[in-house]
Amino acid sequence: MKHILLVEDDENFVFGIEYTLTNEGYKVTHAGTLEEARDAFAQTEIELILLDINLPDGTGYELCKEIRVESQVPIIFLTALDEEINVVAGLDLGADDYMTKPIRTKELLSRIKAVLRRNSRPEQHSNIWKSGEFEVRVLEGVVFKNKMEVPLTTLEFRLLLMLMSHPKQICSRTSILEKLWDVSGEFIDDNTLSVHIRRLREKVEETPAAPQYIVTIRGVGYKWNAETTGAYR
Repeated sequence: MKHILLVEDDENFVFGIEYTLTNEGYKVTHAGTLEEARDAFAQTEIELILLDINLPDGTGYELCKEIRVESQVPIIFLTALDEEINVVAGLDLGADDYMTKPIRTKELLSRIKAVLRRNSRPEQHSNIWKSGEFEVRVLEGVVFKNKMEVPLTTLEFRLLLMLMSHPKQICSRTSILEKLWDVSGEFIDDNTLSVHIRRLREKVEETPAAPQYIVTIRGVGYKWNAETTGAYR
């Protein structure tokens, strides 16, 4: 039974979401404030967080930032704020997904399942991948560049694996979305993918504005511009 932490102060909204998730077999812990959420996260093994932005004692952005210092537990923002700047802010802090209210329950369940799937490590035939300056220890979920560890979020790690497993080949934006999110792509737009690509480049490229490894193929997608050994395709 997966354990979800629901951080939300609207009791009516909480009742409906908690009822839906419980009926789907999830265990739900509710927190109405940041303080309650911090306590619940510290005392319980949480496998996914549904996080509102506006809370009585602060913002969900604060909690997301705090959690990402110590954990890569999946986080989905649930909020009435739907402007692009709010979406980008949440993703830049390390959130896995973002939904705007009113929430459609079937869509929420699909996104939860997709996020949980992509945060479970895929089986690989080789644990060590090497490409240029990089070494990837797949089973450990860590990446080294010139023997220095590169800190990546779970989603960034999976995006890097997908690109590296198709060296010198173009990965279309559509195929990346379908692979990473395990859905048709309708839940994630191109702007979201662009944000993740930009963040990944900032961590792996010497000069992100002139990338040597993650190359943009304009109008099509991206390509890992180096050979990879050890990758299972």
